[in-house]
Amino acid sequence: MRIFLETERLILRYFTREDSHLLYELDQDPEVMRYINGGHPVELSYIQENFLPKLLKFYDYYEHYGIWATVEKSSGDFIGWFHLMPATDSNFAVELNLVTSEEMALGYRLRQASWGKGYATEGSRMLMKKGFGEWGVKRIVAWALVANKPSIRVMEKVGLKFERKFGFEPHQLPNFARPEERKAVKYGCDREEFLEECIGD
Repeated sequence: MRIFLETERLILRYFTREDSHLLYELDQDPEVMRYINGGHPVELSYIQENFLPKLLKFYDYYEHYGIWATVEKSSGDFIGWFHLMPATDSNFAVELNLVTSEEMALGYRLRQASWGKGYATEGSRMLMKKGFGEWGVKRIVAWALVANKPSIRVMEKVGLKFERKFGFEPHQLPNFARPEERKAVKYGCDREEFLEECIGD
């Protein structure tokens, strides 16, 4: 296991080509996928041929940015993943003119069994501390559908502030038919603001 970083309760490690089954199992849970694609399972072929290869390429391009498999220390179980990566790597965000080249996008996807334990906050907070404190990140942003209240609470807990409302286009979220279902919010934080208010917590 090649470890990227650790928190008190979590290990963030590099994904490998052998991890497709873990990603597949994660994406089969309708609740996990509820605010991503309307709760539909993802096909194994898509993970093996598209998502995982793209994910692994991050490690070639960047030293500190990418998507990392997350393991619960107490059990040794894979519980999902976190990411911190250039926001402009999101085609949707670029298409919506939502991000700039100086912004890093924070995000995660965790198994339902690990919800309610503060893991999303813990992992996100560590990535923000590392990004702002050691890696020279100037600005971190995140976004979520308005209906995804738990993710919005995590964004607020880690020190991100509300910036704007926006809406995804129908072709971006085809399983969300009504415009109100595609309403979303963007949150963000500058390096100076985080170092002054948050890093000592």
